[in-house]
Amino acid sequence: MVRAYVFIQTRVGMGPQVAKDVGGIQGVLSSEGVTGPYDVIARAEAATLDDLGRLVGTAIHAVDGITRTITCIRTHSS
Repeated sequence: MVRAYVFIQTRVGMGPQVAKDVGGIQGVLSSEGVTGPYDVIARAEAATLDDLGRLVGTAIHAVDGITRTITCIRTHSS
């Protein structure tokens, strides 16, 4: 399994709805609103790196209100 953190910026006022919508996507383990330079942080997992790219590039980016994402892939587990 490949796991990653997806840092999401949204249009003004869209953070709570984006967090909810992203949280409902298959492969997203959690999605929470935060303060700071990003509005939502999601944890996601997929079987392969290609699958993770499709999850972020297709499913997550399709959510209305998202303006930008940064994906940080976990390199090891603790």
